[in-house]
Amino acid sequence: MKSSRSAWIKYVSLRLLFFVVPFGIIYWLGLQLQFSLALSGGVAAVLAALISLSLSVIFLSRPRAEAAQSIVDWRNRDRTEDDIEEDSALDEGAVDSDAAPRG
Repeated sequence: MKSSRSAWIKYVSLRLLFFVVPFGIIYWLGLQLQFSLALSGGVAAVLAALISLSLSVIFLSRPRAEAAQSIVDWRNRDRTEDDIEEDSALDEGAVDSDAAPRG
């Protein structure tokens, strides 16, 4: 439980850091260039979002995978062996019905 929580804290913290730092720099730069507050904030938000997305795709694949695995573990915490067999039988039935030709 603690490792899943730490995985989420690490991932969210890094995502926020990847947004806040570029936002602050671009916002400050916009104010130094004497843009209005609204324009500086809008431009900073858009550019910081793009930078944050790029950085997270490049650098956060492992923390994202750990956070996703914690969701899978949490969702499967109460599953019994019978539940797993039932789900696999339903999945096989769905595959068989997809393969059948439709009239």
